[in-house]
Amino acid sequence: MNRFPPIRVKSLDHVTIVVKDLAATRQFYVDVIGMDEVARPGFTFAGQWFQAGPTLIHTILEFEGSGRAGSAACANSRGHHFAFLVDDCYAAAQRIEELGLPFVSPPKKRPDGAIQLFVNDPDGHLVELCSV
Repeated sequence: MNRFPPIRVKSLDHVTIVVKDLAATRQFYVDVIGMDEVARPGFTFAGQWFQAGPTLIHTILEFEGSGRAGSAACANSRGHHFAFLVDDCYAAAQRIEELGLPFVSPPKKRPDGAIQLFVNDPDGHLVELCSV
């Protein structure tokens, strides 16, 4: 018999990634996928915070006290990744093509009818964009 009730997660608060280049990371998350850079507490290490709605991405500039940046660019969509909901995945794909960024996986329909695509950020983190 359990003494305590199960923990009830309300939502995902943020995802933290370690990066090598703050400017390149900002360009991807702000200029490519349209997140806003938001205020970050005065930590003793460099980084940035990006937000879209309630979704937050926290970055940490790689240093001796952090993990390693990136995760080696994924060659397919079956690796560790995080996903962002967008209004129109096909329009997002046009923007990605316009910017000359390679797809890991171009837009395709999932079995549930949603459309998804995959790209790598500058450090190789696998990012999914999807629309319903």
